[in-house]
Parts: sequence; structure tokens; C-alpha cells
Amino acid sequence: MQLIECVPNISEGRDAEVIKQITDVIELSEGVRLLDVDPGKATNRTVITFVGEPKAVIDAAFKLIKKASELIDMSKHTGEHPRMGATDVCPLVPIANISMEETAKYAHQLGARVGEELDIPVYFYENAAKTEERRNLAVVRSGEYEGLKNKLTDPNWAPDHGPAAYDKAHTTGATAISARDFLVAYNINLNTTSTRRANAIAFDVREKGRIAREGGVLSGKIIKDAEGNDTWTPGTLKSVKAIGWFIEEYGVAQISMNLTNISITSIHEAFDEVCRAANERGIRVTGSELVGLVPLQAMLDAGKYFLRKQQRSTGISESEIIKIAVKSLGLDELGPFKPEERIIEYMLNEGNDKKLVDLTLVEFADETASESPAPGGGSISAYAGVLGASLATMVANLSSHKRGWDDRWEEFSMWAEKGQQYKNELIRLVDEDTNSFNKIMEAFRLPKESEEEKVARKKAIVEATKYAIEIPFKVMETAYQSMEVNKAMVEIGNPNSVTDAGVGALCARTAVMGAFMNVKINCKDLDDSEYVDDILKRGAEIQLKAQELEQEITKITESKI
Repeated sequence: MQLIECVPNISEGRDAEVIKQITDVIELSEGVRLLDVDPGKATNRTVITFVGEPKAVIDAAFKLIKKASELIDMSKHTGEHPRMGATDVCPLVPIANISMEETAKYAHQLGARVGEELDIPVYFYENAAKTEERRNLAVVRSGEYEGLKNKLTDPNWAPDHGPAAYDKAHTTGATAISARDFLVAYNINLNTTSTRRANAIAFDVREKGRIAREGGVLSGKIIKDAEGNDTWTPGTLKSVKAIGWFIEEYGVAQISMNLTNISITSIHEAFDEVCRAANERGIRVTGSELVGLVPLQAMLDAGKYFLRKQQRSTGISESEIIKIAVKSLGLDELGPFKPEERIIEYMLNEGNDKKLVDLTLVEFADETASESPAPGGGSISAYAGVLGASLATMVANLSSHKRGWDDRWEEFSMWAEKGQQYKNELIRLVDEDTNSFNKIMEAFRLPKESEEEKVARKKAIVEATKYAIEIPFKVMETAYQSMEVNKAMVEIGNPNSVTDAGVGALCARTAVMGAFMNVKINCKDLDDSEYVDDILKRGAEIQLKAQELEQEITKITESKI
């Protein structure tokens, strides 16, 4: 499935009823899911985030722009944030299985519809820009709404779609549409009310920097280039746009940032650099806030960054890493930061069927013991592997914090991260084994009246059966590989926890042997001798290696007890 995210920013952040009427358009659109609505009173702007398959997203975005143009009168709009239209910007962001080039084509389709059907001037920017001069949003939006009348009379600023006329644009303004990388809107809070000082810090760090002056002082003469143009002294952070402003509802100044490529400048790097720049100006950072949603990896990267600064193990659970990120960045200073509502992957999973791994231990046991054939031995084998990897990871984390071993924290952190990776993959396979069983059942329920239906049904059964073989085989491989962490921990880990790693090895061996039973029983129903012979041979080799490794680990464990 191809997925794109759409993040329209509308020029209304105060009237809750207007905002709801606009977001209701998304709620009622088929094939898309509204993820976040983030209004700002001071900016008088709301950031809306929704996701779906491309065509559904384009239809929903068109309806939103139409509704916003009907409800928002730009001639009456005021706010702190730069803007030029009722729907000021409407970026499309590739999320899954779609390239930036394809996303740009969808942006062009949307722009054409908005310009031709709604008579709203449309400008393309970033990866949807038709000319290099229009790639930068700040350039496209220069003059803002107040300068739009003159802009539309300038041939150099003819819109990419829609009329170059101000009559209707008097109320709707213009809309900028793009295809872009995932942008993180991020504000950093300061212990000052001075917009001027906040701006100075913003100019220190943003990529564009500030106008260059002789002597490097604000009162110095502006340095010109050979053509007589102002020159600029770049800031310290690449792919960062920033300004300073005062937010009345919070009573503090902020550095408002757009991180346009978090693989170049991450959230935590931006935070630390602003802390440094602010400190040099006698100002302290007190916290920060994310506007809209953030990718999971960005939060994990931040959490691990701060853990490493503390010389702490990064091989801890995902939820703990995120907790460290929230506290370190001060994301909960202005209000609660709820990961399930702010991290895009968590939002996408919301409302999905409850997984086996989401059950309590008692619920999982009761479900297994019920008359339902799933979860069965395959899921239990995977979960035995989860326990084995978890025990090994626990020993690695205990070792990284052991008194007197401070200089070895990175060594054990590496092992803990490996253990977490094995554990997370095996957790996924707990539910995937049950899903593979369900796929077989669904294949057998397919109609078989006509000859064509019989052929299709047989093909589906074969594919589902192979999948039901490959999932427990993957459990075997992963559980066996995870034993490297158990072995390392009984050899070099905290001696007080050697038996924990030993028990983990027993669990991993059980996972391998149990999963192999499922491989073999599913192979029995498959009429493909070459495939069956190959996978049974490889499975037998993995099982033998796991048994031998478990015996070796047990022997080492017993020698240390």
C-alpha cells in the first residue's frame, strides 16, 4: 500500500467551530485518517495532519481547501505566523512505498484542481516547484497576504495554477502546495519575554543566518557582494528555518523552528545547539514543544542521544527511550506529551485489532488455553524466544550499570541493543504466527465452484501454507541468533546474573525446537518436495546448532554457579 501524509496549515487557530467544520471534511472522507489537529491561538493557525493512499488524500485535501476558502476570510486575518491564504500551505509527504517524484505528481494534480475548480491562486514549492526560484517557501510566501495584490500583477509571480487576479483571492488568499520530506515543526522555550533576543538566537542557529556586517556587530555596515547584494553569515544548523517570537498564552518567547530534513539536523541536535547559543546570550532553555506529529525514529534517536551523554545503556525498551527523550527535551513543559497521540506510527496503529502481545500474562494464558486453535505452539515458541532474548538483554543492562564497570558501559550497551532487536522481532512473530494460521483458514474458505475458482483457491492455499512455514522458520533463525547474547552474558556479563542468561538460553533453544515442530507439520500438507526438502534440511541444521550452543552455555553457567 502506498501512503502519503498531508499537512495542510489553515489560517484559523481561535474559532473551534470553524476548525471543526474544516476537519470534519477529513473525518468524512473515505480512505484517509485524521491523525492530528493542532491549533495555535497566538499564530491563529491550525496544523492538520492526515494520511492515506494518494488518490484518497488528494480528494480529501481538495475538499479541505474548498471548505477553508468558504469559512476563512483572509481580509480579516491576523496572527504571528507568516501566511498568505486560508489554506496557507498544503504539503504532501511520502510515507510508505512511494517516491518523492510520484508524490510531486500528486501535488501537481491537487494544485491543478484547486486552481481550475476553486479559482484560488496556487504556487508550487520545494519538490513540487516548477522553477528553482520557487523551491523555498519563504520566497514563495514573501509579502504574505498583504502583498498578494501586487504580487499577482507581477508576471514573474504568475501562479502555477489559478487566476492571477485579486478579486476572489481578496478573501481566500493563495495556497502553496508541495511535495517535501517529513518536516518537524519544533518550538524551543526560553526564560525571556524578549522577541528581539529570541530572534538573535534564531539567527545564530538557522541555516540562513543573518545579514553580514563589518566587525560582526549589529551596528556595523552591511557587507555587499560584487553585484551590490547583501551578504549573509550562515547559522550553525543545516536544513533549519527559525524565527523568534513571543507567545502570549505561555508568557514566554520561543525559537520557532522548521526542521526540514531531520536526517541532517535532528530534533536533539537542534535543541542542544539552541541551548548553547542561548547560554552564550545569558538566556536559558526551559523546554520545548512539537507541533503536530513526529516520526518514531526521531524520538528514539533523541532518547538514545541523551542516554549516551549520560553513559547509560541504550538497549532499553522503546517506551523507556521515549520517556528519556520527552524529559530531556522538556516536551512536557507546556502540557502533557502523550506518545500515543504525537508519534505518527502509534497513531496509525490506533484502532487496529488488539494483538496477542498487548494482552496481560493472564489474558495471554487464558487465550492460549481456550478452545480456539490459535494462538498455538508457533506463537508460544516465538514468545519463549522473546523471554530468552529479554533475559539476555536484562543481564547486559545490569552489566552496563555495575559498580566498577563504568568504563565498559558502551560494550554492554551494544549487547543490550542487539538483545532488544532480537526481542522486538520475536514479539512481531508471536502475532504473525497466528496471522499465518488465519491466512490458511481464509484460503480454504475461498469459493471452488468453477474451474477458475478452484485454481485460484489452490494457489492461495499453497501460498498461505508456505507463509505458515516461513514464519516459524524465521522464529527458529531469530531465536538461534539471539543466543549469541546469552552466551556473551554468561561469559563476560555481571556474574550475579549468570543464571538469568543461562535460563534465557534454555528459552531460546525451546523456541527453536518448538518452531521447528510447526515447520514440519505445515510442510506435511505442501505438495512441493523440493521446497520441503530444502527447508527441512536447513531447519534441522539450525536446531542442531541451537541444541549444541545451549549445552555449551549451560556448561559455562553451571561452572560459575
